[in-house]
Amino acid sequence: MPARPVRRLLPFAALAATAALVLSACATPAAQNGGDDDAELVWSIEGANLSAGHMDPQVSQLDVSGMVQRAVLDSLVFQEDDGTFSPWLATDWTVSPDSTEYTFTLRDDVTFHDGEPFDAAAVKANFDRIVDPETASAQAASMLGADFYEGTEVVDDHTVTVRFSQPYAPFLQAASTPQLGFYSPAVLADSADKLKAGGPGITVGTGPFELTEYTPDQELVYTRNDDYAWGPHGEKAPAFETLRVEIQPEASVRAGVVESGESDLASNIPPNLAKDLGAGVTVDSIEYPGLPYSLYLNEKYGVFSDEKVRQAFARGIDIDAAVEEIFFGQFPRAWSVLGSTTPGYDAALEGTWAFDPDAANTLLDEAGWTERDDEGYRTKDGKRLSVRWIAWTPVPDDRAALANAIQSDLKDIGFEVVREVLEPGAYNEQYGPKTFDLTDWGFSGVDPDLLRSHLHTDGFQNASQVSDPELDTLLDTAVATSDQDERNALYTQLQEWNAEYTAIVPLYSPSAITAVGERLDGLDYDLYGRPLFYDVTVG
Repeated sequence: MPARPVRRLLPFAALAATAALVLSACATPAAQNGGDDDAELVWSIEGANLSAGHMDPQVSQLDVSGMVQRAVLDSLVFQEDDGTFSPWLATDWTVSPDSTEYTFTLRDDVTFHDGEPFDAAAVKANFDRIVDPETASAQAASMLGADFYEGTEVVDDHTVTVRFSQPYAPFLQAASTPQLGFYSPAVLADSADKLKAGGPGITVGTGPFELTEYTPDQELVYTRNDDYAWGPHGEKAPAFETLRVEIQPEASVRAGVVESGESDLASNIPPNLAKDLGAGVTVDSIEYPGLPYSLYLNEKYGVFSDEKVRQAFARGIDIDAAVEEIFFGQFPRAWSVLGSTTPGYDAALEGTWAFDPDAANTLLDEAGWTERDDEGYRTKDGKRLSVRWIAWTPVPDDRAALANAIQSDLKDIGFEVVREVLEPGAYNEQYGPKTFDLTDWGFSGVDPDLLRSHLHTDGFQNASQVSDPELDTLLDTAVATSDQDERNALYTQLQEWNAEYTAIVPLYSPSAITAVGERLDGLDYDLYGRPLFYDVTVG
């Protein structure tokens, strides 16, 4: 897969002498000498919806769930920067010639925070729980193959075989994520219904930290697991004792606390704030793989049933100008439903559907929206050309600004966009029955199989309500194909299909922007730009 791009956003003179791709803040003398073994690291995150039942990555679809619970949940394998896989809780594995069986040899020295052993039975209990309909998992169940998952066989205490009803190429990548990480079997037996709310004694894994305190909407406190000795590269227990995660939804607050030194690390910093942080702060940017931040046009609900209207909508937005102005050139404009750092990305789509209000107006005329009302909006048969955009709160200021730009551009061609920012419960009341015209999100993922959940007739994130047998066949074939070149060719067809059909309008490829204080040394990131603390010292 493409190498992970890590960019320094702040070219301060104080940083000029450092290597451009170093993934840590400048080390203090204390950090160089190993740091303070009893230290506390304070990490500021957005985390606004964790308390709304999103503490369990096996169930939640929010990136933040996996980001914070990686401290607790280990995986079978680890995915390296170059896309290859290394041993973690599994020391070795074999894949059957037809890619329907994956057999793992497990470490025999791993224990959960509650003292339970990690073994083949624990793997089976977790995987079976994920696909159990009562768990109501969507993303993790899809990653585990969903209907393709036939079961997990305990071969012996430290050997386990995972079987699928058809070839399932993305499984190793899925098995490297916190969504398929492992809880203590004792928790699954006695407290599985409490995992969505989470907390000490509930969120119990094998990871380098144990969750010891949790105050919803305020903070999570993780304490070092002193017995830890099975990191993905042989790491032992971390060199600092406490990881305190402060939940601070306001980006300006997160930027402020890392600049003042109240926090050692702050995630999800927007470009407009990152550029103004002081010289004592290092800012790293890693472009998310997966589906760019996009608009999903619901073709089964209103005017988006007409392909010409969908195409006019996409071509009526000056995406380049808005993205450049709002994100200060730090986030690239997206051209495809796969981001440029995702395997299978089709670079040939770049520049193929630029802003073209004349073409948009022609398309709307051809669709019959030829009259105008007193406010300048197009009408047909006495009905205004209007769509309703539902958005999930909280909405960052930059995305609110982008939405305003989109509304303004579309108004110029007579297309009304009414935007509703909704609390999670109210949002889900409309999202479930699909009583909206469009909605928005980005979705991180290293394997392009993520398109199956968004574009397959039965996809759990098919907000556009696409239902096309030929498209389903392409998606089903791609997930069952092991040869990467063949898979890339199939995903190229899918990307080209969307560029014409316009079910999804990709806008920009966001990056994980992390501000790092000067006390930290040894910080690294996974392929999603999420911090990894195995080698961190706190000076």
